[in-house]
Amino acid sequence: MSIAEAPGARIIETTAPPSRFARGWHCLGLAESFRDGKPRGIQAFGTKLVVFADSTGALSVLNGYCPHMGGDLTMGTVKGDAIACPFHDWRWGGNGRCAGIPYSKRVPPRARTKAWTTLERNGQLFVWNDPEGNPPPDDVTIPEISAFGDPEWTMWTWDSVLIDGSNCREIVDNVVDMAHFFYVHYSFPTYFKNVLEGHTASQIMTSSSREDVMLFPGRKPGTSTSRSEAAYYGPSYMIDYLWSESPTHKSESVLINCHYPVTPTSFMLQWGIMVKKSPGMTDEMAEAVARATADGVAVGFKQDVEIWQNKAKIENPLLCEEDGPIYQLRRWYEQFYVDADQVTEQMVERFEFEIDTNRAVQFWRDEVTENLNAHHLLKIGEDGKMHAVESFEDA
Repeated sequence: MSIAEAPGARIIETTAPPSRFARGWHCLGLAESFRDGKPRGIQAFGTKLVVFADSTGALSVLNGYCPHMGGDLTMGTVKGDAIACPFHDWRWGGNGRCAGIPYSKRVPPRARTKAWTTLERNGQLFVWNDPEGNPPPDDVTIPEISAFGDPEWTMWTWDSVLIDGSNCREIVDNVVDMAHFFYVHYSFPTYFKNVLEGHTASQIMTSSSREDVMLFPGRKPGTSTSRSEAAYYGPSYMIDYLWSESPTHKSESVLINCHYPVTPTSFMLQWGIMVKKSPGMTDEMAEAVARATADGVAVGFKQDVEIWQNKAKIENPLLCEEDGPIYQLRRWYEQFYVDADQVTEQMVERFEFEIDTNRAVQFWRDEVTENLNAHHLLKIGEDGKMHAVESFEDA
C-alpha cells in the first residue's frame, strides 16, 4: 500500500504491522511489584497473562485464562504455590500443570496451561516470547547492572504508559535518529555513533542543552552536557548509562527504557532510573533527584508519543547521510520477527556508523542564538506541554 503523492514525487510506502510478536526477552516491570500476594494481570502479546508469587517469593507467569472453563486467573487467588481459578477453584502451579482440583479425586493427565519462561534480573521480571516455542539461547540474555543493589545508588523509579495506535518499531527507530534530539527533545547531539551486532544495537552520544528552552518547570536553562552509552539487548530492553555535568553539579545514572507489545498496534512503554548518590547526599535527597530525573525522561517520552501517534508508518524513508543508519537498524530489528533459521548474516553482522554532527550543530547553534535574540523562547508548563514565553525570568 502507498500514500498518494503528486506525479514524480516520492511515494510513501507502508505495510500492515507484523502479526507476530518479537522473539526475545521482554520486561514486565519491577519484580517486587508482583510480590503482594495477589495475582497480577498483564495484557501482552495479544493475550492476557497472570503473574503470581509462590510461598517462597518465586515469580511465575501463566496464560491468563483457565483451560478448564475459561475463568480469568487474574481474578483468582494465590493458594500456597498455585493460582486458584475463581470459577471452579482449579489450582495451577508455576510449571503450568494443574496442582489440584478440590472436588475431584484425580487431575486429568492433560491438565496443563502455558508457563512462560521467566528471568529475574536487575530487580525486574522478564518473560521470553518465541512464536516457535523455542527456549532462549544461552548467549541471548539480559546483562546484569553492577550498580543495582549497591548502597551508593538509589533503587529504581518506575513509570509506564500505554502507547495506542503505534507499532513497537517506532520507538526502536530512535536508536539511530540523531536529528530528532534537537527538534523533539531540545538538545544538541555533539557526537553520535551506532554499533549494531548480534542481538544488540548501541547508541553512543554526547549532547548539550539548549538555552532557548526550559525543559523543567522552575529550572532556568543553563549550559549542561551529558554523555550517554545506551544499548538494546534484544528487541525491547535498553540500558542507558548516563553522565551529566553542569557548572554546579555532576551526576551519574542508569536509565531503563523498555516495552512489551500489547497488540500489533499498541505497546506498554516503561522506564526506570537509578541515580548514584553524591557525597553528603541523604537517601531522601538522592531519591528526589531520581524522581526528578524520571519526570524529565517522561517529558521526553511524551514528546515522542505525540510524534508516533500522528506520523505515517513509512517503509521507504527518504534519508540524508546525517539521518543515520535507519535501514540498517530495521534490518537488524527484523531478526526478531522471523523464524530463527531465517535470520541472515546481514541481520546480525557488525555495523558501525558515526555521524559528523559539526554542520548540524553549527546550524542549530545559530538558530538558538536567533531565538534568544528575538525572544522566541519555550518552556514546559505544568501541563507537560511546551509554551511560548518572552522571558525565563519569571518562570
